[in-house]
Amino acid sequence: MTLNLCVLTPNQIVWDSEVKEIVLSTNSGQIGVLPNHAPIATAVDIGILRLRLNDQWLKIALMGGFARVGNNEITILVNDAEKGSDIDPQEAQQALEIAEANLSRAEGKRQTIEANLAVRRARTRVEAINVIS
Repeated sequence: MTLNLCVLTPNQIVWDSEVKEIVLSTNSGQIGVLPNHAPIATAVDIGILRLRLNDQWLKIALMGGFARVGNNEITILVNDAEKGSDIDPQEAQQALEIAEANLSRAEGKRQTIEANLAVRRARTRVEAINVIS
């Protein structure tokens, strides 16, 4: 049995295909979804979506949104998403270093919050590059 997974951003369809299972980062922790999972709607955190095709795991960096699971269909609506294979490793690492530098220079509550979010997004992109077996 499989799940139909669709990952959507405002600008593109990032993934629209069958998968064996997923592991999704939510605001309350990670959840695994297998075929015949109970229906659920949840907020999606900045983090990695892991999906399994047969014996291969792939990663997609998600930048927050919502997910709905039901009837072996998963729809994930996010602000932005990138497949790990589409991310330039040097650019992602450089973006992380810049974000961390901006965090260390942040002044005030608002700048610190924005800088922390930028670091989380950059770390997620770097993490999505690493392959899982």
